[in-house]
Amino acid sequence: MLVDSHCHLDGLNYDTIHTDLADVVNKATERGVSHLLSVSVTLPRFKTMIELIAKFDNIHASCGVHPLNLEDEYEKSELLALAQNEKVVAIGETGLDYFYSPENKDIQQASFRNHIQVAIELNKPLIIHTRGAVDDTIRILKEEGAEKIGGVIHCFTESDAMAAAVLEMGFYISISGIVTFKSAKDLQAVVKTIPTNRLLVETDSPYLAPVPYRGKENQPAYVRAVAEFVADLRGVTFAELAESTTENYFKLFNAKK
Repeated sequence: MLVDSHCHLDGLNYDTIHTDLADVVNKATERGVSHLLSVSVTLPRFKTMIELIAKFDNIHASCGVHPLNLEDEYEKSELLALAQNEKVVAIGETGLDYFYSPENKDIQQASFRNHIQVAIELNKPLIIHTRGAVDDTIRILKEEGAEKIGGVIHCFTESDAMAAAVLEMGFYISISGIVTFKSAKDLQAVVKTIPTNRLLVETDSPYLAPVPYRGKENQPAYVRAVAEFVADLRGVTFAELAESTTENYFKLFNAKK
């Protein structure tokens, strides 16, 4: 049994690739993927995402505003209210992205703090995006006391130093299809060192399809390819990798099986 710990189900192509969400779930099930975490990027889209996944007991949700989706202001009170939905097991996707949007660092940091505060209030873990902002990400996590609730650094592509810093705070690290790319040698080296009890796998679909699907739209079924690659990289069987990452998922998110 596998879990796709991070996907954007409301962003998949339901016109030409999938007939509907049930089709996506069936394709994942055929590849041994039993549960999905559908991740929010804006509050208006959260509402439609919840409607999309409502009837699927094996799909959990997060609630949050992505650091690259801060053009429209939102109220912290609205985030707090929406995040209390029974489907929601995590807060985010939140964090910092100075690679694509260095011009609004202050807005990103304020939003990041909002999310951490809401996560602590609701006792739900964080889903964190970070790119080009390692120092500020770690600093704000520490300043806001994020170790109280923990979470996951999703789609991890950073250094072993950052991995060590977030692991020390009790966070998990999730690996996407990027690890399968030929150019990802540094990341592959870091993945070998992550403790077994802190490792997750994800697709981040519809983005970042792993080899051998690179260039196609990603989907939850493809987390199998990520898991197989990571298992081989770490010198364990696929079954062992699937069991440990699934156990980690349910432990971190306190999600219903």
